[in-house]
Amino acid sequence: MTDLNLSPKNPARAHADALVLAVAGTDDGARILAADPLPAKAVAALDKLLPALGVTGKADEVVRVPAGDDLAATVVVLTGVGKVTDRPGREALRRAAGAATRNLAGTEHAVLALPAEDAAQVGAVAEGALLGAYRFDHYKTGVPAPVATLELATPVAKSKEAQAALARAVAVADGVRAARDLINASPRHLYPETFAEAARAAAAGAKVTVTVLDEEELAAGGYGGILAVGMGSARPPRLVKVDYAPARAAAHYALVGKGITFDSGGISLKPAKGMEAMKSDMAGAATVLHTVLAAAALDVPVRVTGWLALAENMPGGGAQRPSDVITTLDGTTVEVLNTDAEGRLVLADALVAARRENPDAIVDIATLTGAQVAALGTRIGAVMGTEDLRGDVVAAAETVGEEFWPMPLPEELRPSLKSSVADIANMGDRFGGMLVAGLFLQKFVGDTPWAHLDVAGPAFNEKAPYGYTHKGGTGMGLRTLLGLLEAAAAR
Repeated sequence: MTDLNLSPKNPARAHADALVLAVAGTDDGARILAADPLPAKAVAALDKLLPALGVTGKADEVVRVPAGDDLAATVVVLTGVGKVTDRPGREALRRAAGAATRNLAGTEHAVLALPAEDAAQVGAVAEGALLGAYRFDHYKTGVPAPVATLELATPVAKSKEAQAALARAVAVADGVRAARDLINASPRHLYPETFAEAARAAAAGAKVTVTVLDEEELAAGGYGGILAVGMGSARPPRLVKVDYAPARAAAHYALVGKGITFDSGGISLKPAKGMEAMKSDMAGAATVLHTVLAAAALDVPVRVTGWLALAENMPGGGAQRPSDVITTLDGTTVEVLNTDAEGRLVLADALVAARRENPDAIVDIATLTGAQVAALGTRIGAVMGTEDLRGDVVAAAETVGEEFWPMPLPEELRPSLKSSVADIANMGDRFGGMLVAGLFLQKFVGDTPWAHLDVAGPAFNEKAPYGYTHKGGTGMGLRTLLGLLEAAAAR
């Protein structure tokens, strides 16, 4: 685990393995955004080298050069913040810090001398650096350890605001990294029962209560959606409730996460290539769990109840079949036309359970549809639901540096979910499939303000790492949900 501390000391005198500096692209070429205490001679020498090195300052560009005689560090790491006309934005700093620390794996001590003139910049640099300093080494040997110690040079190191920004950055990074660990875990080891155990372990000592319903309790309670999805697996489903209830809470938010620990598609079997990343189909539940724990760690004055709907979707002998009719927790009958549209079935039960507690708002997050990826790609999530809450989610995402795009719930698509034998079908029009899935979920939230976040693309990075994002589980959505809760507390 990487340690990060704030320091008011001159970074030029730090005897570190690496000194990290920001490089910006400008109309006149790349230039170093140097902290004030750095020797002008050293900065000028580095600036002069940039064209010869081909350094442009673009995002994700990381270049190492010898430190020279005027700096105490062994090497200088130049990390791009993109094009800058005035000063870099917080997300540019997050990404630059993360790209640098991601490339510093195997290093013992590094000093970050990126722009950190106020608490907001301190928080952005610290968060990005800690998110970049991540390693998943549960199975693979020989993986270099993340940089062990980071020192963030800032003139506001001793201010209460900067220390609070650092504490928040640590809580956020801890949550995201823990969610990534769950998403990256092998489905051989992470299945509904062990996921529930992991939730209990993660919550130990936190200001939350954890309740787990096993398959017998789910059957007795009428959770037909979760049970139906889990019937084809030898490893039965669970519903986990994680409740953070501070005194004098400003509001009560329910967060619901899809937790399909492996999705084969069931009898509507996916092609082999389509299963390769399906251990990540529980990313929503991992995100909800660690959002609740982060809110508790930061004493956010909002009650947050997390619901983790956990099942494994397998084609065993007891699996649900296309044309089966199931009954969800609120008595709604659903005709199952495709067993690979299972996420909405487990969410239906969890949404009803959440609604029954009369929260002020419900937000669900799920790797729900391939249509989301087709529409928005692999870095931008979709959000749909009640207009005001949908707008709050978009605003929170913009504040924390994630991207969610508002999507509609068109009434003309609703009839495609009609069934001749049940109240609703689990499949509708394939064109606009992301929106149809949202319309299905809407049936189970009643009049409660609700937002649905589809993160099928952004939850799992199958391509090259970038910024503070590694290959594999990303934890995308946690920062947005936490930001949403903090905004609710501030109202």
